[in-house]
Amino acid sequence: MFEKAEGTMQNIAGRVQDAFGAATGDASMQLEGKARQVAGRAQQGYGAVLDQVRESAVVNPVATLAVVASVSFVLGALWARR
Repeated sequence: MFEKAEGTMQNIAGRVQDAFGAATGDASMQLEGKARQVAGRAQQGYGAVLDQVRESAVVNPVATLAVVASVSFVLGALWARR
């Protein structure tokens, strides 16, 4: 939940920064504001996925454990090949 809220705040701050850059004619500030908006939206999406995973873990812990074990196995196998 914290990630979604933080992403929302970053998105809002980016919009303000973008608008301020547009009003003052500062292109670098405007670009930084747009980048902050994108980062905020990405963090909101990450927070939403994290919330869904947490919800799934509460509803069905055995399936969640199986998925985590499978992903860990695959990552371990890929890492061992390096």
